[in-house]
Amino acid sequence: MTAINDLPDEPKYPVKRISDLTGINPVTLRAWERRYGILKPDRDENRYRLYSDQDLAILRWLINKKNSGVSISTAAANMKDMIVQGIWPEVIPFGIAQTRSTSLVPPKRYLDDFVKLLSRHNEVEAARIFEDAISKFDLDTLIEKIITPTLVAIGEAWMNGELVISTEHFATAFILSRLNNLYVSLPIVTKGAGILIGGAPTEEHEMGALMMALLLRNRGFNVEFLGANLHLDDLVDYAQQTLPAVVVLTASTNRVAMELSRAQAKFNTIDPAPKFCYAGFAFDFNPELVDKIPGIYLGNSMVKALDQINKLINEE
Repeated sequence: MTAINDLPDEPKYPVKRISDLTGINPVTLRAWERRYGILKPDRDENRYRLYSDQDLAILRWLINKKNSGVSISTAAANMKDMIVQGIWPEVIPFGIAQTRSTSLVPPKRYLDDFVKLLSRHNEVEAARIFEDAISKFDLDTLIEKIITPTLVAIGEAWMNGELVISTEHFATAFILSRLNNLYVSLPIVTKGAGILIGGAPTEEHEMGALMMALLLRNRGFNVEFLGANLHLDDLVDYAQQTLPAVVVLTASTNRVAMELSRAQAKFNTIDPAPKFCYAGFAFDFNPELVDKIPGIYLGNSMVKALDQINKLINEE
């Protein structure tokens, strides 16, 4: 995992953005700065406060301690003592909700409402449900119990002729834009073993790769999301320059999946060769494909795939 001091310390976030990302009222934030001296934000040319990724991680660490029953004053004192000793705590995963779940309403209720609203193109109410869900559930639950089943339900409804293709595209674009926003809101980690993630050559969909990159970055990994339909030779050239520990490519169809064998052979020419992993809906529909493709199949569970990647990184 990544220590807080491994994160960039360049000032970038204004007070309102920090408040949105942490849930801390700006007035409370300034009070913490005065009382505990734990943050020393920079200022822009207009004298407005600017906070870094390190500042953001410190605040999330403090919130996590507060939610565990530790007073803010005690948590801040512990943080200051650790910094003085040169011992920085690890980055607390973003988690959106800071605990496993703060909702009395089960994820299934959010899922059902989300599918109905997206099916009706009700963007306003769908956005409200999404914002409520990210305030109530941790990121793993949001992805596994709400987002992924929503995509499956919308896709199946389209294939069964219950929805038109424009509705499927609307729902996908809605979710993709919001996951992208979550991804770019997380601190960028540049230390530690690198992970490259994207869609395999000719893969037109990036949703699965983005969700995996989002969850890995949330766990503090040095991950780079490269989008869909990656040109294989360019990707291999980039990997030769950056020497990632792990490369993950996703495939949603049989045709795309068969491109993975060629990709794995190309990555094996790099010294040292990255661990080549793959996943995607293609293998859910046709499990026998796994026997035809070399490399490490990450399975059909996002959380289990992340655990497997974690083990591969720890082997480095």
